[in-house]
Amino acid sequence: MTDVNMQVVIAGVTLKNPVITSSGTYGAGREYSEFIDLSRLGAVTAKGIADVPWEGNPAPRIAEVSGGMLNCIGLQNPGVDVFLERDLPFLREAGCGVIVNVVGHEPDEYYRVVDRLNGVQGIDLLEINISCPNVKAGGLALGTDPAVVEEVTRNCKRYASQPCIMKLTPNVTDIRAIAAACEAGGADAISLINSITGMKIDIERQTFALSNRTGGLSGPCVKPVAVRMVYEAARTVSIPVIGMGGIMTADDAVEFMLAGASAVSIGMANFIDPYVPLKVIDGLRDYCIRHGIASVSELTGAVHA
Repeated sequence: MTDVNMQVVIAGVTLKNPVITSSGTYGAGREYSEFIDLSRLGAVTAKGIADVPWEGNPAPRIAEVSGGMLNCIGLQNPGVDVFLERDLPFLREAGCGVIVNVVGHEPDEYYRVVDRLNGVQGIDLLEINISCPNVKAGGLALGTDPAVVEEVTRNCKRYASQPCIMKLTPNVTDIRAIAAACEAGGADAISLINSITGMKIDIERQTFALSNRTGGLSGPCVKPVAVRMVYEAARTVSIPVIGMGGIMTADDAVEFMLAGASAVSIGMANFIDPYVPLKVIDGLRDYCIRHGIASVSELTGAVHA
């Protein structure tokens, strides 16, 4: 075998390969376009977009930890109007799939952004980040309550003409209940995991390493948790699953796909090596050739019980 069909289909949208860049690590792709040809990617997920600009948290906002990093960026973003005027035209010309990540402090903020993006040319999919703190619920993440998840999913679908991916928080007792709630609300796909809540203390200064005290843990250290959650979610729902969390190599991507992911999303690795997404694409193709697999989509859920 010398060639492999690298296309995958997510909620009716065909991507040229299953490798996506994660929201929050890639901006709108402009900076990374100086290193790689974005048209080779399956899709770029733009940084989370709110209805109005968010300043984010004060510094320090990033701390290195063993096997990964903590961040409390606070979803800093320019707002939906700036994104549509400045960033989307660039992504349209880049030749890759375009996914827009949507954030909000409360459900109504999500709906306003989704309504603003409804039917906009050049946006293939929406990713609804339900890991954000819900101010109306005392700061609890929207994605921790199945009833709220189902309601938010259903209402986002009412405003969106594009397929909706619900991005799940791992900070829950049972990811299967959250995945099922997304499907019940009409989600077209789910993506997971978002970062895990963690903390680092500077022992010399005897204070918190991050301004927010806690932050989101990402990197290779979270991968075993992510693979387990992707496996559980994929066995619970019939909609596509996009796996993420500590993917650094093509072998990592294969593991996620065998666990049930239809596509994979690369995050923290982009900060270390901007060529990682291309290395993963090439590595997935090589893996399929070595194993006599004609289409990369055959990997999805192929792990043997």
